[in-house]
Amino acid sequence: MPIENERKLVLRDPAGRLEQALAVACPPWTRRAIRQAYLDAPGLRIRRFESAADIEHIFSFKRPVNGEMVEIETAMSAVDFERLWTLRRESLEKVRFHLDAGDCGWDVDFFKTDGATYFALAEVEMPEGRIDPPPPPAILAPSIILLVPRGDERFASKKLADPAYAAQLNQTLAAV
Repeated sequence: MPIENERKLVLRDPAGRLEQALAVACPPWTRRAIRQAYLDAPGLRIRRFESAADIEHIFSFKRPVNGEMVEIETAMSAVDFERLWTLRRESLEKVRFHLDAGDCGWDVDFFKTDGATYFALAEVEMPEGRIDPPPPPAILAPSIILLVPRGDERFASKKLADPAYAAQLNQTLAAV
């Protein structure tokens, strides 16, 4: 079973400088635009990834099982994606920058509404069993404001799909 082992880091990028720097740093960072929706059953989501080279459509099942996060993804057609999109509950758009770094992968997501970023979050995908995240890439370090504790659901993408919720969360973090 594919086990997801990630840690999240909340980023502060009010002027968009980090997003601009990552765009300039392609490669080694890669950039993809994502449309994502959650369906009416727990753990089911669909995603559309668009890069300069191609477009992918993915169907995902993601649920905790015995204390580990199982994530299964499979390709789907654009037609099926559009059909399922009509059944969406929560949906979001974001720009993702990805970097392979040794045995880990870094994703930096800029959640968007009307083209403007309203929340920024980094995730490091680690090998199964690894507990501590590696040091972040130097380009991210100045923007990190919080290493999210494991299991803290406040920072789930499904919740961050709501810009008002994300704004309130940003406000809470700014007060700390």
